[in-house]
Amino acid sequence: MSFVDFSWLIGGPQGSGVESGANVFSKVCAELGYQIFGKREFHSNIKGEHSYFTVRVSNRLIHSNVNDVTLMISFDAETIFRHYDEILSGGGIIYDSDLEKITTDSVRTLGNYFKERLHNELESKNKPFTIAGVLEVAKEKGVSLYPVSFKEILANLAEETENPRLKGMVRMYNVIGVSLSLGLIKMPANSLLHSIDSIFSKKPQIAEINKQAANYSYKYATTNFGDFSFTLPGVEKQPNTILVQGHQGTSIGKIVSGCRFQSYYPITPASDESVFLESNEILEIKGDRPGSTAVIQTEDEISAIGMMIGSALTGTRSSTSTSGPGFALMAEAIGWAGMNEVPIVLTVYQRSGPSTGLPTRHGQDDLLFAVTGSFGDFPKIVYASGDIEESFYDTGKCFNFADVYQVPVIHMMDKFLSSSVVTCKRFDPQKITINRGKLLDKIEGEYKRFAFTEDGISPRSRLGMDNGVFWNTGDESDEFGHITEDPQMRIKMMDKRMSRLDLILKQVPKEEQVVSHGIHDFTIISWGSTKGPILDALQILKEEGIDIGFIQIKLLHPFPRESVKSMLEKVKTVIDIEANHSGQLGKIFQQNVTREIDYFILKYSGRGMTCTEIYDSLKKIIENKANKREVLEHGS
Repeated sequence: MSFVDFSWLIGGPQGSGVESGANVFSKVCAELGYQIFGKREFHSNIKGEHSYFTVRVSNRLIHSNVNDVTLMISFDAETIFRHYDEILSGGGIIYDSDLEKITTDSVRTLGNYFKERLHNELESKNKPFTIAGVLEVAKEKGVSLYPVSFKEILANLAEETENPRLKGMVRMYNVIGVSLSLGLIKMPANSLLHSIDSIFSKKPQIAEINKQAANYSYKYATTNFGDFSFTLPGVEKQPNTILVQGHQGTSIGKIVSGCRFQSYYPITPASDESVFLESNEILEIKGDRPGSTAVIQTEDEISAIGMMIGSALTGTRSSTSTSGPGFALMAEAIGWAGMNEVPIVLTVYQRSGPSTGLPTRHGQDDLLFAVTGSFGDFPKIVYASGDIEESFYDTGKCFNFADVYQVPVIHMMDKFLSSSVVTCKRFDPQKITINRGKLLDKIEGEYKRFAFTEDGISPRSRLGMDNGVFWNTGDESDEFGHITEDPQMRIKMMDKRMSRLDLILKQVPKEEQVVSHGIHDFTIISWGSTKGPILDALQILKEEGIDIGFIQIKLLHPFPRESVKSMLEKVKTVIDIEANHSGQLGKIFQQNVTREIDYFILKYSGRGMTCTEIYDSLKKIIENKANKREVLEHGS
């Protein structure tokens, strides 16, 4: 079977149903057996600014987007202006024909910097600053154009169904666009209707209206559009495959791992996780994982982490979810948890900083802060997931790490992962084990909460246990928790706590610290969500006869220096790939491994990496044509 690689883009104003349309398209493709990788880009306003969603479809496993778009559907002018040049030769654009005379100056949401670049491009090709002008450029490139009046489709549909209200329902433009796309690429119509039923399952009347619009638009495309060079009739579906949204990996992971309390203050892009948990608070869970998850929205992030720590002191598995600015506000309380050996899990969905930065855009900007952002020394774990499937299982590991080593665990996620929609293997709850460490069920005799032990970890009481009285304070304390400034006791307590870093490196399985995806003369080091585009880029290079290695560092603190050193011992060229300006992993690597990074491939535009960009940069490195620092720029 030949390799299918199809990329579809839908765009429109924020709040116009772009995400719903993309979800319908993704569900149809997944139902027909295809592998999916979709990613949403959106502005930090509620309504009006440009939003778009790219869905890559393939008959083999994929992990990322590509630069080029095969088919674009647009019901607004800005999408055409911003993305016309991304459509590959032989691809197509379905667009609202009523837009053709619109000028760049009449689209107020086009930023001046973008407009200047667009005008220069059109001037160089002697084209007018209109939709018709950019479409002419696309057509000359070999792109097929499919104009259709969306307004006319609604009017005809209203007449056919004897429902005059449909004439003004522009919110249905997204479903019309999706249906036109599916008709053009000859995907079975019944899958489209099933997908709409699924998405609007709680709103049957809305589902019915959307199905009418979908049927009409699908037939319109098959009747009026000419042949398109790409078709997606369906393939054999792989067993145990699910379509999942980015935040659901950690959300479901928390439920399965026995997390029974989550506090949060709303912040992009972390809020989706807590909203999902709120919608599934009441669960019937059998076996050794009883109970439901209490989710509390607090007045700020300081309150959120305070409530989480208080809950953890009762013996409840507790967590919070936040992003960069909220994470910064939690720093003092994380130190308090470190001093008092309280097991907590913080899921940090990174975005572009500093300050508010780009609040709805991607970045891996918080690594150094997660590792070093505290006053005073205390043990903690910083752990990073590379994709949504990993995040489910890693969430279970993070809770076990917290309980076993009685430390704060910072689980690093990011906007790239949270905004992705992917097909992956069905999560297996049986692979998540629960280890509560030295959490006591009963206490007899004298109890010392911070007792010195052979492994440096003290038996842990719960609040309210018989004979389990203990004291917590932000000050240094003795074994009972009583405040002390005795110098010898201070040394012993610091040594006890900090010894856990060595214990973690010794006890956590090596394959959970660093994952090798192959080691060669040229080898990549990276972390987090760059995993997907790196793997796809390496696959393209492999098919060209070029082998490049990749080690994915998951345990970022304490840093597994010996494992990384031994893996890279015979590697000639080390390439650091990450989504921040300064190469933060590279700094940690150089500090621990005492070896220079040969090349950096970095992206800090706020947009996620594509495998195309990484492939191009790696090819330049192999051919000795690259700068030491390659900066990626793709994305609108």
